This record gives sequence, C-alpha cells and structure tokens, in this order.
Amino acid sequence: MIPQLFVEKIDLGDGRSITIETGRLAKQADGSVVVRMGDTMILATAVSARTSNPGVDFLPLTVDYREKFAAAGRFPGGFFKREARPSDSEVLTMRLVDRVLRPLFPDDYHAETQVMIQLMSHDEEVMPDALAGLAASAALAVSDIPFYNLISEVRVARIDGKLVINPSREDLEKSDIDMMIGASMDSVAMVEGEMKEISEAEMIEAIKFAHEAIKVQIQAQYRLQEAFGKKEIRTYEGERENEEIYAKVKAAAYDKIYAIAKVGSAKHERGAAFAEVKEEVKALFTEEELAADGDLVSKYFYKTNKEAVRNVVLELGVRLDGRKTTDIRPIWCETDYLPRVHGSSLFTRGETQALATVTLGTSREANQIDSPSEQGEEKFYLHYNFPPFSTGEAKPLRGTSRREVGHGNLAQRALKNMIPADCPYTIRVVSEVLESNGSSSMATVCAGTMALMDAGVQMVKPVSGIAMGLITDGEKFAVLSDILGDEDHLGDMDFKVTGTADGITACQMDIKIDGLRYDIMEQALAQARDGRLHILGKLTETIATPRPDVKAHAPKIITRTIPGNFIGALIGPGGKVIQELQKATGTTIVINEVDEQGVIEILGTDPAGIEAVLAKIASITFKPVVGEAYEVKVIKMLDFGAVVEYTAAPGNEVLLHVSELAWERTENVADVVKLGDVFQVKYLGIDPKTKKEKVSKKALVPRPPREEKKE
Repeated sequence: MIPQLFVEKIDLGDGRSITIETGRLAKQADGSVVVRMGDTMILATAVSARTSNPGVDFLPLTVDYREKFAAAGRFPGGFFKREARPSDSEVLTMRLVDRVLRPLFPDDYHAETQVMIQLMSHDEEVMPDALAGLAASAALAVSDIPFYNLISEVRVARIDGKLVINPSREDLEKSDIDMMIGASMDSVAMVEGEMKEISEAEMIEAIKFAHEAIKVQIQAQYRLQEAFGKKEIRTYEGERENEEIYAKVKAAAYDKIYAIAKVGSAKHERGAAFAEVKEEVKALFTEEELAADGDLVSKYFYKTNKEAVRNVVLELGVRLDGRKTTDIRPIWCETDYLPRVHGSSLFTRGETQALATVTLGTSREANQIDSPSEQGEEKFYLHYNFPPFSTGEAKPLRGTSRREVGHGNLAQRALKNMIPADCPYTIRVVSEVLESNGSSSMATVCAGTMALMDAGVQMVKPVSGIAMGLITDGEKFAVLSDILGDEDHLGDMDFKVTGTADGITACQMDIKIDGLRYDIMEQALAQARDGRLHILGKLTETIATPRPDVKAHAPKIITRTIPGNFIGALIGPGGKVIQELQKATGTTIVINEVDEQGVIEILGTDPAGIEAVLAKIASITFKPVVGEAYEVKVIKMLDFGAVVEYTAAPGNEVLLHVSELAWERTENVADVVKLGDVFQVKYLGIDPKTKKEKVSKKALVPRPPREEKKE
C-alpha cells in the first residue's frame, strides 16, 4: 500500500516554486523530507540517539551533504566508479547548514545527532546548495528531536540592480552579489558570500530581502508539521546541575577573573593566570567531591569565566588584551620573504600570523571541478593550512579539515574578483597559518593580497579583511573590532568582512544568539569598514602597487592565437614537434582549441627560449602574400635552381627556379647565387603548371631593355 503523502508548496513569486513532501521515503529515520525545485530533488533525514554518551558535554551533531552522480545522469570520475570522500563544494554546503542548525538545539542536549542531505535528481537550472538548509530544517520539523526554531537558507543575487532569490547558475554569473543567508523567523543566524565591491547599505538590503523569503519557507514547514501531525518532543536527560556548587565556584572565582580580564594581558600569560584561579577553586573541594563532581566544577568555572570577561567589556569597555572595542592590534608586514617562490608575504596582526605564497602556471594547472551539480575549472584558487603548532598544540594531522576548506574558500572569494580577467596565469595561493589568536582567515586575505602583488599579478585593487565580534546582555551591547580567539568563543557573533577601499568583496557571519537587531548589524559593518581601511593602509605601506613584472626566477607566460588548421603542425606526429621544442627551449607549451582557433600558452624563465618558441610558431604559421617581397637565404644548390628559406620563418623552404634568377639566360646557378647568400625575392603565388609555390629574384629588379637587331 502506498503511504499517505503530505506536501507543502512555496511560491517564489516569479513562476518558480519549491515543494516539501514527507511520508513516502526513509520512514525509519526520525524525520525525512524530499524538497523539490524544478527537477532538482533533495532527500534530507534526521536521526538522533535516544540516550547521550556519558561524559559528553556538547552536541555531537553531524551534518552530511552528498551529491549523487546518478542525479545528473553521470558516472563518477576516476578508476573506482563510486562516490568517495566529499568534494570541497559538498563540505562547504555541510558547513553552511551546520552553522545555522547547531546553535538552535537545546544547550543541554548531547545525544548523537545526524542530519543527512542527498542530491537525488539534479536540474541544471537549480543550484541545490540553496535548498539544503530548508531540507534539513524540514526533516527536523517532522521529527521528535528537540530543536528550538525552524530555519531556512536561501541564495540572494542582484542582477541588473534587481534582487533575486535562488537564481540559476547561469543567472548568477551576471550578478554582483552571491550570498547565502540562513535565518529563523526572528533573526538572521548566518551570512556567507561574495560581492563585487558593494556598500554596507546594499549588503543589509540584500540580507533583509533574503530574510523575508526565508520567513515564507519557514511558514510552509509549520504547515507541513501540522498536516503531518506534530510529534511530541522526546524527553531526554539534560545536564546535571548543582546550584550549591555553582554558587561556591562563582563566589571564589568571579572577582579574581574580573581583575585579570580588566588588566589586559597576552594569551599565554592570561591563560596561565586563569588556570591558577581554577586550581585555587578546585582546592576548595575534597578529592572525593572532585571525583564525584569535578566535571561540574570545570563547567561552572567556564561559565563564571565567560560571565566575568563579558561584563568587563560591557561595564568598562576593556578587552582581554587591554584594547578598546574599536582598537586594531599592532600590524607588521613583509613581502618577498621566500627567495625562490613566485611571490610571498608575511602578515602579522597581534598574535596571528600568516605566510602566503603564490605560484604561477599555465591553464594545465587549473583546478578542475567535477561534481554532479557543477563542472568547470578555476584559474585562481587558494588553499589554507592550519597546523596545530599555530595555537601551541600537538595534535595528529588527519588530512584537510572542514574548517580549513571553509576558511580557504572565504579568502579565495574575497580575492578572486580582484584578479584581472585578462591575467594569463593560473594562480595558486597557499596560506600557512603560523600563529593564531584571532581570525587567521582574514590574515590570509591580507597576506594573499600582498603575495599576489609581490608576484607581479596586476590586481585591480588590494583587499583587506577584519573579524568583528559582539557581546550583549540583551540590553547593553559592545561591537568588537579585530576579535581575539577567546572573544570568538565567549562572544555572541563572529562577523568577517573583506573588501577594497571602495566596497565589500566577501563576508561570513555566524550569530550565536537569537534576535540580532539590524541596527547592531549596521554598526558592526560600519565599524568593520573603519578597521578594514586601517588594515588596508598597513598593507599598502608595505607594497603599494603590484610589481611591474614577475620575478626573474618566476615563469613568464606569453599567449598566441593561431588558426586551428596549424595546430597539428605545431604538435607534430605523436607530439614529436612540440615535445622536442619544449626540450630544446626549456619551456612549457600548452595548446587549447577555442572556437576553431589554437590558443597557445608559452611558459618559461628564459626569454631566449620563449623567443625561440615564438619564432617556431611564426615559422609554422607563416603564409606569404602574393606580390610581397621577402628576405630569403640559400640553403641548397641544385642544377635547376636554389632552395631558399624565408629568414623570417625558418624551416619554410621554397624553390627559386633557375629561370627566375635573372632576366638574362642563366646557364649555371652558381653564377648568380651561392650557398648562404641572403637577398629579396617576390612571392608569385601558386604556379598553375607545377601547382607549387613560386618566387622570383629577377621580378624585383627592372627588366633590361631589349637590344635591337642589326640589319
């Protein structure tokens, strides 16, 4: 028997719609829905364990997003024809959903929870990542899993001045805004995206526009929940509490922590002072009490620490390192630090340091994108590495983390629109975070800008970035510029903004509280602009403009376009010609066929080698014009003429017949020309009799007058 199906429709107002259905698929999950827009269909499921693991004091939430190649009627690439580890784009979608969902579960809910989202059918006109948040929330809505507020996410673009919700990929290419917004009915929880130098007011307008669309999608989830039959939220065992222990810990620790926080100190000094206070607190309890309730003592010490530090900021306007709310930490920068890379820079801000390198290559080094929802390549890409020593820790390396993928993507989006469209290089930027206490992704943007300019990449404009924070008690609030790591953990917002002197290029915002007011967001953006411009000034003091050319040891790239019918001659049989040419000249030659034309990229460090390749290309594509004169050199003597080579196109040979040497009758070719002679000939075109090319030496000299016959 076919189960009953429950469906809700969301009208996007422009002829497009989204449907959410439940009741048909994956019924053993705690909640499951299928979200459909056009022919794109996403299955989302939510499952949570009935009990929590002992000792777990956090929410072990896993958000997983996968795109099935069958959804697009394609086979997975590679030897094993099966989907394997998630791609970067899948990881980025997981992060987008996770960051909105996680803060909305109860603080004391610690059961293993898994939200799985799968692309089951793909429509090229619909970008599936914009539907993932809606699908995840709807799956939780029809479950009995404790979840505070339903949410949704949308992509907002601006095309020809008009804001659009969930555009197609083709439409997005025409947009100057590409932002993903996640929100509940009451407040925005997450913003991430890239822009083409828009203003702060334009960004707020786009966020508000997206929020209105999100409210409509949340209302549809509530209707689906009611039609399906809202399940009673499961009971669960929350965290242990003991008000007596909390009062004892707070009484012993609050004033001491407050005193440390208001003085201002460095990270390790401050950490040691807090640790000493914690040991003093633990000394107030017996060994038996600590064995039974040591976890509560640690929990309440952290709670007291958070309250005291936040109150110092709200009451005194003083931060952990002694700065005021708008102060930026000291900055020092350096370029050309690494002698053999194509471009490098060091950016240090307070206790955060990033070393960026730039590598230049041909189109062969482009980053290939091959997923069910997107195919193509990136000629500019950035990789971000966050080793454990950057925070003074020793931890095993387990491959690239989701965090590293996300931070690298943010920095890449911040910089990519400032790479000129006519830049011939494929560019890879790598950021090595060497110290971290504050936003290393924003340090990456700053270091990346300087490294690109040091490499001779002619950036349109330099870009800087800053991370903003927020502390609020519901009434009073403080917006913090250039936040520390501790301020990120103890605060209510992490808002990263990048841009040029003329506008915003990228942003990432995570809100940890409900009900962030737009006036606070506006103040944060205005304060971020001031900080960003201050940092930009420090960058341009170090390197004001891109270097006029690439480094002496960096490869130069020259591009040439030839008619498509010459490509085969340049490659040669089995690639023989191009391989020998690369070996002889020390260059890398890449040929791409575009619109029946051959686009040739020549990459090399030796100008003579590049010139030799250009000469070979000129030779292969040389085509003389009828009636024009050309310089030639005799390379072979024959009884019936001389073989000559065009000096402007070595390798292009033609026969200069004995009859075209001189107006007088020539008995011996050597009487007129000799091996190695250089002179001009006129190109006469194809001889209609021999069907071969014909040139003439005599045609360039006046014909002598005929002698009259004597009677």
